[in-house]
Amino acid sequence: MITIITPYPWATDSFNGMPYRKIGNTGLKSSVVGLGTWKFGYPETGDDSRVDEKTAFEIFDKAIELGVTFWDTANRYNNSSGNSERIIGKWFAANPGQRRNVVLATKVFGGMDGFTPNHSGLSRSNILDSVYSCLERLKTEYIDILYFHSFDEQTPIIESLCAIDDLIKMDVIRYFAVSNFSVAQLESYQKVITENSMKFSIAAVQNQYDIIRKEDEKYKGVLKYAHDSQISFIGWSPLAGGLLTERYDKGRSIGPGDRLYDENQTTLLTDSEIVRKREKLSEVAQKTGLGISQLALAYMLTLPGMGPVIPSSSSVKQLVDNAKAGTVILEDDYIKEIDDRV
Repeated sequence: MITIITPYPWATDSFNGMPYRKIGNTGLKSSVVGLGTWKFGYPETGDDSRVDEKTAFEIFDKAIELGVTFWDTANRYNNSSGNSERIIGKWFAANPGQRRNVVLATKVFGGMDGFTPNHSGLSRSNILDSVYSCLERLKTEYIDILYFHSFDEQTPIIESLCAIDDLIKMDVIRYFAVSNFSVAQLESYQKVITENSMKFSIAAVQNQYDIIRKEDEKYKGVLKYAHDSQISFIGWSPLAGGLLTERYDKGRSIGPGDRLYDENQTTLLTDSEIVRKREKLSEVAQKTGLGISQLALAYMLTLPGMGPVIPSSSSVKQLVDNAKAGTVILEDDYIKEIDDRV
């Protein structure tokens, strides 16, 4: 029997048509459009997830086909059930040949797997125990990017970072990142890394960001700091909980099952400034022939310092729509119009 050889490219900056970009000042690259899996889980267990296993598997399959290979999760997602990680792990177990195609990111900090004070925070003990549990749920031997889910005021920074140093040397994690950090907190971490000549850097920071509300006031300036420091800024909830989708267009009824309704954020739909900005985005979207969500994601990808965008998808259709943003090249006039009006 003769095996037909398919030659691999010498090097490439895309996969299945999806462009890639570097994560921070590292050699790791990820798809410019990723996949947030916050609400992937097992709704029948009461974990507050919205995407069940069957739908999640369909989304993962399609994500590979579209080149959407940066997958973001956290151990605590879905009522600290671990179910978002668990469902990814089940897919990996069923598709072991795809593991290296995926850049997998997860987070640790919040209380998991027990009720004592040592089951949360960024002590060496909790970091290691949490990571080992993540690996078990994810059915993998390593995590591409590990985030600290929040800043820990009580644990010495050097203790937390030494744990990361050890995990990297063990090849349990490969890159380090942080989430929900202020500029001052990032600076304090950078100082410890430099003073101790550590052999890793902060590759990314994941904070809330969407193009209508921009950065949370508490974390204002992080996007600029990330750009200046060669750290990838990754905005969580880039579509503002669904606000920047067609779901909330005028004339559509809102009720249970809609994320803004379920999360008691319907006031966003009546805030005059937000309504004005959203209407302007809708006008620009119509000119470009894009959906408002595609325009929002494509515009975010033009911002200095911005890493991949990680919108969630509760259906294959949403994933397909979001993925299209990765190949959009916005004309300068449209970018300026959004800059001026939003």
